[in-house]
Amino acid sequence: MSDLSGRTTIVVGASRGLGRGVATALSAAGAPVVAVSRTAATFPEPASGSGPIRTEVVDAGDATVAATLIDRHEPSAVVLVAGATPHMRPLQEQTWETFAVNWEADVRIAFHWLREILLTPLRPGSRVVVFSSGAAIGGSPLSGGYAGAKSTLRFITGYAQDEARRAGMDITFTTVLPQFAPATDVGGPAVRAYAARSGLSQDEFLARVGPLLTPELAGKSIVDLLQADASTIAPGYVLNGVGLKKLA
Repeated sequence: MSDLSGRTTIVVGASRGLGRGVATALSAAGAPVVAVSRTAATFPEPASGSGPIRTEVVDAGDATVAATLIDRHEPSAVVLVAGATPHMRPLQEQTWETFAVNWEADVRIAFHWLREILLTPLRPGSRVVVFSSGAAIGGSPLSGGYAGAKSTLRFITGYAQDEARRAGMDITFTTVLPQFAPATDVGGPAVRAYAARSGLSQDEFLARVGPLLTPELAGKSIVDLLQADASTIAPGYVLNGVGLKKLA
């Protein structure tokens, strides 16, 4: 997939944040993009040489949506970024409903899409990228079940890769674990909550985090990942303000 021209990519969760950055960067690299989101989103008109961006306003967690969109668009790649904004409170201030929000959204979406990708299946040489979170490694005590849900995304992406190999499918699955991205709807509240918990200003807290992840950098990193030789793709990567780093 070194040349993305004409290779349709579905980006699930493309209306905002990292997903929007990914959709925009893929279009700029020449890929026709299907931008999937629950709310309507507008994108700039593609420049010369860019791929078109088509929007699909649907609930990606609906059990029928993945099959419908994969059949309709026949993608060469699927990037799953969609997820809920966690309730930023310590454990004792959560309810089960707030604690479980990312299980009911993020994990549900990934389950339906990974299942359908294997059942269809995608064409040989296809790529699947699932966004997890750096919280899947270090935990996240102020976000309820968020870290556990994101860890499960990493597991089930690995399960999907194993099933693809067992069935002789030439599909490459990988997980990306982004660290703090303060400009997003998930990262912004997290930065405020953890800065307050640490007794630091937001600027002081972010200075300790290191180079900050932006939607633009996330988009560039995913373009690079999709253009890389499949044999070099690792099962998982941490993504921060420096770029992608393979997980050990």
